[in-house]
Formats: sequence, C-alpha cells, structure tokens
Amino acid sequence: MSKTYLVTGGAGFIGSNFIHYLLKKHQDILIVNVDKLTYAGNLENLKSVMNDKRHVFVQADICDAQAMQKLFELYTIDYVVNFAAESHVDRSITDPDVFVRTNVMGTLNLLNIAKANWTMGDDAYREGVKFQQVSTDEVYGSLGPEGFFTEATPLDPHSPYSASKTSADLFVKAYADTYKLPVTITRCSNNYGPYQFPEKLIPLMINNCLNKQSLPVYGDGMQIRDWLYVEDHCKAIDLVLQKGRAGEVYNVGGHNEQPNIAIVRSIISYVSEKVDPSIDESLIKHVTDRKGHDRRYGIDPSKIREELGWEPETMFAEGIRKTIDWYLENRQWMEHVTSGSYQNYYQEMYANR
Repeated sequence: MSKTYLVTGGAGFIGSNFIHYLLKKHQDILIVNVDKLTYAGNLENLKSVMNDKRHVFVQADICDAQAMQKLFELYTIDYVVNFAAESHVDRSITDPDVFVRTNVMGTLNLLNIAKANWTMGDDAYREGVKFQQVSTDEVYGSLGPEGFFTEATPLDPHSPYSASKTSADLFVKAYADTYKLPVTITRCSNNYGPYQFPEKLIPLMINNCLNKQSLPVYGDGMQIRDWLYVEDHCKAIDLVLQKGRAGEVYNVGGHNEQPNIAIVRSIISYVSEKVDPSIDESLIKHVTDRKGHDRRYGIDPSKIREELGWEPETMFAEGIRKTIDWYLENRQWMEHVTSGSYQNYYQEMYANR
C-alpha cells in the first residue's frame, strides 16, 4: 500500500541520506521533503533525486504552523519523520535560543498539526499513521568507562543542544501518553557518511587534511563516541516506522566505540595513503576542550535487535574508507559548503583556542 512520508530536515545530512535510502528501497511511495535550507541544509545533497516524481521538495520552517498545515491539506501524510533540528553542540553553546525555537517549538508545532489532521475523535487516529522523532544518545548525558545507554537510562543532558533534544523527546512522549498519538522515538549514536556538513568531526578532519590545515582536537581527544554509518541508521528508522511499537523508544548504536583522536589518526592515515603522503599527524592541534564535553557515549541496541531484527552492518574500518572516498570523489560539494559564512563560523570556533 502506498505511503506518503513528510520528512523534515530532508536536505540535511541524515535526512537526505534517508530520502536516498527510501527511494531505493520502496517504489510506491511519495516523499514530501521540508527543509528551511539553513547553513546545514543543502539541495546539492538531493541533486540526483530532484526529478524523481516520488520526491517533492518544499522550502519551509517547521515552526510555521500555516505552512505545515498546508502540507497536510495538500497531501495525505501517513508518516512524519522529524529530522529537522539545529544539531551542533558548539553552536548551541554560543546561541541556545535558536535551538529551543527549532528543536522544541518546531517539534511541538509538528505534533499539534499531526494530531489535528490524523484524529478521528476520542483519541482515535487514522489507521497506519505514525510520528517518528529522530533523536540522539546525547539526551542520556555521559557514561563512565563501562556500561551502555539503554532505553531505561535516565535523561541527563549536559549541553543546550542535548537539552533541547531531550525536551522535544519528552513532548513527543507526552503526546503519546496524553493524546494517544502514535509515535516512536529513535536515539542514535554519532552518525558519519556522505553529505555531512563539515562542522562535525569526520568531514572537518577530511577537509582540513585535503587543505593541509591544522586539525583541531578538543582537549586530549580521548572522548569516546559510538560511531554509526548513516545508511545503517536509515535502515533502522525505516524499520521502526514499519514495525516499531507505538509509544516506544529504540536506541540505535553502531558497536563502533572510538576515541576522537583515533578517528583523526585513521583519517590522516587513509588520506595520506590515497592523496598525499606529506599529510601526517603534525597537523593535529589540541585546542581548549568544549564546555560540558561528555566523556563517553555508548549505546546498547539490544531492544531494536531483539524486537525488529536490526543490527549495524557497517563496521568502522569499512565505513570510514567509504566515507573518505565519497568526499574525495565529491570535492566540489565540499568546496561549495565550506565557502562564505561557514568560514566565518570556523574562525569564530577555533581561531583563539
């Protein structure tokens, strides 16, 4: 049966990868892709699907109730998949207000409009609809050297970004509990792969290596993250939409824990081998650590594995090679996104550290 997806933030990193994945996997679908096209939303991410009749792009803000309502009137929306978010921790520290507006108020706006358009009265909703909130493991805070985040781990955000995502998650849960809105929440570990904006660690280091610029590493670089290849994440989101139990949270992790400094060294090694042997670890520059920087994240994905049969398929050694190769093959994409205002932001974040 044909399904219509409202994908918010679909010109961003994970959202655009999700759209590519859906269009490859499902023939009989329609994707209504909404993106405000801020600095991290890039239509070049969708260049190959812009003429696909199954994909409709709309430039709009998820905080704009009138614009979102119009989409529900124009299309029979079955699924809302909410990727739209301000997502970089450093930006949240310098400007937390915009994170509250987009991540909290934007999510609340979407919940209200989905609820109003899907309701059949008396807490009953049109069959087959679902609101999928794409969240992050950062809502759980920081781990010690052992143990993993589970869906029962208390929420303990430490940055304005993670606080805004936690608040959004709690609104989604509240709408499930109060109004019986069919929702699911996925909380993923650090994603990497094609189309990621180069403020994030992996594309930043790849770009700086190629330009022989210093590689800024926070503190001692021993912050540990669980790395998840973006296509594996897309498969998990689609599976939760199709088969996940309404009202549930599913953690999505990569079984790929790595300290940041090891990531940087692996990128240097591969770029040196593939591009220029003069690129080496002398480019590494340790900078003042980020405020409130969580030391370790690690996800236990047992629930999604046991209930839905999902497991990460891409181990880090393979995924990082695929990712670097993509950036090497798409240098023009990188040049376009690193021009202009991005350069101003980069200088502001790292120049005096």
